[in-house]
Amino acid sequence: MKPSVFKGAVAHRGVVVHALDDPLKGDYLQHFDDGILVVDSTGHVIEAGYAAQMLERMPDMEIVDHGDCFIMPGYIDTHIHYPQTGVIASFGSQLIDWLNRYTFPAELAYDDEENAHSGAHFFINELLRNGTTTAQVFATVHPISVDAFFTVSREHNLRMLCGKVMMDRHAPEGLLDTPSSSYEQTAALIEKWHGKARLDYSVTPRFAPTSTSEQLGFAGRLLEEYPSVRLHTHLSENHQEIEWVKELFPKSMDYLDVYDQHGLVGPNSIFAHSIHLNEREWKRMGEAQSAIAFCPCSNLFIGSGLFDLAKADRYGVQTSLATDVGGGDSFSMLRVINEGYKVLQMSGQNLNAARALYLATLGGAKALGLDNVVGNFEAGKEADFVVVDPKATPLMAHRYALSSNFDQRLFATLMMGDDRAIKETRIMGVLAHQRD
Repeated sequence: MKPSVFKGAVAHRGVVVHALDDPLKGDYLQHFDDGILVVDSTGHVIEAGYAAQMLERMPDMEIVDHGDCFIMPGYIDTHIHYPQTGVIASFGSQLIDWLNRYTFPAELAYDDEENAHSGAHFFINELLRNGTTTAQVFATVHPISVDAFFTVSREHNLRMLCGKVMMDRHAPEGLLDTPSSSYEQTAALIEKWHGKARLDYSVTPRFAPTSTSEQLGFAGRLLEEYPSVRLHTHLSENHQEIEWVKELFPKSMDYLDVYDQHGLVGPNSIFAHSIHLNEREWKRMGEAQSAIAFCPCSNLFIGSGLFDLAKADRYGVQTSLATDVGGGDSFSMLRVINEGYKVLQMSGQNLNAARALYLATLGGAKALGLDNVVGNFEAGKEADFVVVDPKATPLMAHRYALSSNFDQRLFATLMMGDDRAIKETRIMGVLAHQRD
């Protein structure tokens, strides 16, 4: 490669690790124990490789040495609610009661510009502190909540997705829109924000029980009119929820069919949870190339159930990981990996380090249709990455010293890590968070 390619570039040296594809398909986890990630002056990846080989070709390159820390792609959280930050770790509710007791009161405050902006700032700082560089985010029914989130995201040059909640029934008056107003407001927000800077829009009906058939039809119309936007909603999180859907939509075969009848099931659709799907629903998800956001922290915290990753794999359903704050009790995708491992252990399944890292990075990018720009360190992709300290705590350092190979070090770091392990978060190569 010509030296001119490296002009103005920066080489980050450490233990470079990323997934080239789903490790379920083969040996797709690539790592360089003494590696270099080269980022050009525009914030894009030039290449990743072994330091010894690459340093010969770049003798004058600026090098940032991260020692024995892992250099990983930034984490991608495919389902999270920014207005629920203030009710995280609230006591004693399952889904329907959770909405009424915690979610709806918290979201009422986001009809205020100052509250929405301060909430967005705090939320995004928490994401960066935890190494999350991309997220698909629920706002509230208020358009101002979307404006606030995208405004702050653009200030940080983040690749983010967000959407106004569409909700015309079964919620407090201050959180309700109408089928026509939800369509008009969403269309205006798409025109204003979708594809601008590093921002994309997700059409966001909360879930079937809080939308009439007419409103879900308008959501389907938006997907037809704006084919590059995503569909982001909830599916089959809780048994009580599923029975409620049966009562509200008696002509539908099942929960997924409610969405399908309104044109909401397709390759740009991502459904959070999807714990209690029947065989027909699994088959349809695979056929439609829809994706799932697996939210183990939330599923455990509010007692929803255990996700079946093996069945998702069997039906070819793209799966990703998500925190689902505030039902989830942590912003840390490392904690999500930890809880996901335990959920699968309870079902006789295993989640190894390679697959876990994939689900939290490239798997999330694929679920969101962003794997052409983020998710790993392939040449030309945007250089959003995290520097993870495998010795962030005394216990982690002790475990690291006793690890005999790379696989053990990576697995222990993913299992034991949290925000304390995130030494740096970089957005397109630029430092966005640094641990004290």
